[in-house]
This record gives sequence, C-alpha cells and structure tokens, in this order.
Amino acid sequence: MPSENASPSALIQADDAVLLLVDCQPGLSLAAESRPHQVLVDNVTALVRTANVFDIPVVTTTSATERFSGPVWPAIADLLPTPPIERHLINAADDTNVTEALSKTGRSQILIAGLLTEACVAFPAMSLRARGDDVFAVADCCAGITPETHQLALDRMAATGVRLASWIQLLLEWQLDWTHTATYAGATGVLADFGGAYGLALQHARDMLASPAAALAVHQ
Repeated sequence: MPSENASPSALIQADDAVLLLVDCQPGLSLAAESRPHQVLVDNVTALVRTANVFDIPVVTTTSATERFSGPVWPAIADLLPTPPIERHLINAADDTNVTEALSKTGRSQILIAGLLTEACVAFPAMSLRARGDDVFAVADCCAGITPETHQLALDRMAATGVRLASWIQLLLEWQLDWTHTATYAGATGVLADFGGAYGLALQHARDMLASPAAALAVHQ
C-alpha cells in the first residue's frame, strides 16, 4: 500500500489501475433513481469493456444475491474475468476477500463504480483513500437513490481526496495515442457502441481515411 503522504499521479496508468465493481445487481437497480437504468447499464458495460481492452483487472462484488439483489446484470456477466465476491459487509474495504483480491493485482490506482453511490461505492472509496490508496470514483458508472443524494456522496468522496472520472475519459486516457494499434480496434469499438456522437465522429473519420479517395490523396 502506498503512503498516505504519497503524491497521487495526475493520470491513471493502465498498467497500475484496477477496477472495483460494486453490486451491479437488479434488486439494487430498483432503488437507483439518480440515473436512468439503461443509461447506467450502458455506461457500466462500456467501462468493463474498456477495462478488458486495456487489460485492467476487474474485482467484482455482490451482496444479498440470494435474498434480495439477484446476480450481476446479464449485460456484464459474460464480460467479467472472475466470479463476483459475495459479501455481507456494506463497506467492501472491510471485507478481507475484496482487499486481498485488490492487493493481489499489484495495482495501486483503484477505480470504483457501481451501486449505491451513497454507501457501497462511497464507503470503500473513502476508506481505501484513508489507507493511502489512489482512488477514483467513475461517477457516470454509479447511481444513487436520488440525484441529490448521489451528488452529495460524490461531493463527500471528493472532499476526502477521492478523484472523479468518467468511463469515456478513462478510455481516452489509456489510449492516449491513436497510433497504438494494439488497443485501437477495441477502444474504437467501445466508442462506436457507447460513445454517442463522439463515437459516430470517430467512425466517420475512420471511414474517410479508408476511402479510395483518401488512399489516392496519400499517394499523390
């Protein structure tokens, strides 16, 4: 674990990041009204696909799977590299199975996303930050009970040193150079599916560069 006084890196490094995905389960989705459900699912799906493109380890947790919350969303179930860790503690940072899984990755920049922002996202984010980790909440991949309480939880996290990010910012941060061919197809594929107008613009640019007219211009 890094020192509490360590200066955090300005950028999130793909080779030093790990994603903690908390409680993306149907039962909890019913209580998350700060963001439309399908928008949240799409954002989290984009985040997990982005993590896979850039070889970011993903540690997933679930809670009350049999009694209330149900299994992880079908949209992401097949994208997860390892089975979820079932826990009964609200604060995942107090669960040794979770902290050991994070530690085993050897990564020091911890990204957190999921449900609900007010508790199961905020509590481990603040706790891990207090222990000296460099922690980021992927804000558009979280949802809370109301827009107000979601935002208050983000504000409280930020006040303790947890930094905020979005899935598309992370993708661009890890790609950084469009000539990095190893991740280009995967990154642009995620953007095409979930990036809205920006994804369409990238597709347009790609198609323009691949057109016969563009090829002719290159050779003139």
